[in-house]
Amino acid sequence: MAVSYYGNIMDVETSGASLRTARAEGLNDGGVQASETIAAKDLKYMEKYKTMIKNVSQKTGIDAAVIAGIISRESHAGTVLKDGWGDHGNGFGLMQVDKRYHKTVGTWDSEAPISQGASILCDMINRIAKKFPQWTKEQQLKGGISAYNAGPCNVQSYDKMDIGTTGNDYANDVTARAKFYKIQSY
Repeated sequence: MAVSYYGNIMDVETSGASLRTARAEGLNDGGVQASETIAAKDLKYMEKYKTMIKNVSQKTGIDAAVIAGIISRESHAGTVLKDGWGDHGNGFGLMQVDKRYHKTVGTWDSEAPISQGASILCDMINRIAKKFPQWTKEQQLKGGISAYNAGPCNVQSYDKMDIGTTGNDYANDVTARAKFYKIQSY
């Protein structure tokens, strides 16, 4: 099992989903268990995209499990999208690329927007690495995941990187979901 150029997701610490995120998903408790439960619900839908996710992972160096974790968080593997759109018509595709900041590419469920989302994530990780060169690769990876949601300016410290993200738990929730998908051979 190859370790991503951007660090090993299995070595990233996480507190998982916030109580707010968990409750929005019909769960009573937050934490890693909640993130895993949500990721497990999305697994059967995610399988449809596994080959594309792995192809994009090979091209970008982003761990396929991280891509799957973002897809689960952003679109529940496409199940909550309307004609490929979410976020009040601003997010496109499985990784919810925001049309206000990026020109969307491909059809919503194709490899092109997954590749675009992964490239945006690469850029965010690289920006966080430049901003926090003293952080480990795993810390930079988590910071990049947070920045994927709220931008690199939102990441001010390692401990509080999720403040200002959706649910104030984006990187922690995605990390926990990604660890679940890693165990599922993503």
